[in-house]
Amino acid sequence: MTLTKRPTVLLVAALFLVIGAAFLTQLIPYRQIIDSNRQVEAAHKELTALEEENTLLQADVAALESPEEIERLAREKLGYARPGETAYVVLDPPGAGEAVTRAPAPEAPERTWVEKIWDFVSGGDQES
Repeated sequence: MTLTKRPTVLLVAALFLVIGAAFLTQLIPYRQIIDSNRQVEAAHKELTALEEENTLLQADVAALESPEEIERLAREKLGYARPGETAYVVLDPPGAGEAVTRAPAPEAPERTWVEKIWDFVSGGDQES
């Protein structure tokens, strides 16, 4: 039984090669599209956060136009006091600012080769 006597075997093999090549040529653009969508989502989240921060800062600027707010900040941040008032400074006890050590996070279990391939195809390996 030779390959020339069975042209269907050659046809099926060629069909698998064409389908495989088509799949591989579409895989990279698919991954780039997934990555671009993630970048757009991250940019939208950052834009929303910056707009919220901008709104808060504009409210702070508007509040600083009043003399009461300026006096409150001077007393709070700089420790200013009016003539005749006594200002007190409260200090934290020694050792209050020391960092708390935490246990290291557990490592992720090793993934199987099938899971790694699926992550590559679906773009899961690009997640940060």
